[in-house]
Amino acid sequence: MGWAAGAAVAGPYSALVMEVESDRVLYERNADEVRHPASLTKMMTLYLVFEALVQGRISLHDTFYASSYAASRSPSRIGLRPGDPLTVEEGILALVTCSANDAAVTLGEGLAGSEPAFAAMMTRKARELGMNQTVFRNASGLPDPAQVTTARDMYRLGKALLKHFPQFYPYFSTSRFQYRGRSFHNHNHLLENYHGADGIKTGFVNASGFNLVASARRNGVRLVGVVFGGNSSFRRDAHMRDILDDGFAQIEGRESSVRFAGFDQGYVPRLLTRPGESRAYAAPKKAGRAAAGKTNGHRAKVSVARPSPGKQKGASTHAKRKPVKAKSSPARVKSSRTSVKVRR
Repeated sequence: MGWAAGAAVAGPYSALVMEVESDRVLYERNADEVRHPASLTKMMTLYLVFEALVQGRISLHDTFYASSYAASRSPSRIGLRPGDPLTVEEGILALVTCSANDAAVTLGEGLAGSEPAFAAMMTRKARELGMNQTVFRNASGLPDPAQVTTARDMYRLGKALLKHFPQFYPYFSTSRFQYRGRSFHNHNHLLENYHGADGIKTGFVNASGFNLVASARRNGVRLVGVVFGGNSSFRRDAHMRDILDDGFAQIEGRESSVRFAGFDQGYVPRLLTRPGESRAYAAPKKAGRAAAGKTNGHRAKVSVARPSPGKQKGASTHAKRKPVKAKSSPARVKSSRTSVKVRR
């Protein structure tokens, strides 16, 4: 099942931009409201892989073998078949570029014996990192009603990857990965069109909309941004560029100008259940496209440039409620991208 370019039903919007060293908040909208992470989940999968590498429990050249279950995962995927070998480094590259679900499960099973056991490890690690609103149910981010997170929790995870594993963080800037004669292009297009961007991860399922965690560094200052709920990858990326630009402007002493995203629905739907809540998950009255596939980008025929070892589906859960239109204000003008800004 493929991903359709163009507009999709947006998930509930939230966003956050923070400066990494000071944890200064530069932009914040619904940052503590629960959302489905989609393939942002793979950031935690990679965190546990990097941790195992640092602890010496595995090496980049160790080989895991795909189970029938792993090979049956929905796209995006690299096409593993039952019994196919996958080195740890190949798995890392498959996750950071094409967000391969079959590779994510193979890594999780290789580290913990089964995907449920690995998901439990992921949730425990989330608690250790202060991600108290996050629950993981699988290694890939494929749809699960109980798999939730927040923009603030995803910022914490992005920062932890940067700080705890600087020797492995360059993997996130890999532009292309070649596997068995096929090339897979990185779904994070900010790497191509945003000055200073060097990672981290995209995500999409119908229930979440288009998500992105992005990191950029300029003049010695690093920002991490999080966007949930885009109705297309293009508009999500454009909004991320806007809020990162605005964050860097604030660092230079200018006032904030971004007010809301063009796809901000103006309300926060009560669709999701926080960890520990007993309220049942609120399913929509009408299901969206069944078994919608997952992928976030396009593939290209170019070889991979790897960093030195030393140193991205399901039925929609979006409830149909009438959005509240934002009130117009004479002080606001639409930017050339998707966000609304105030004249400086």
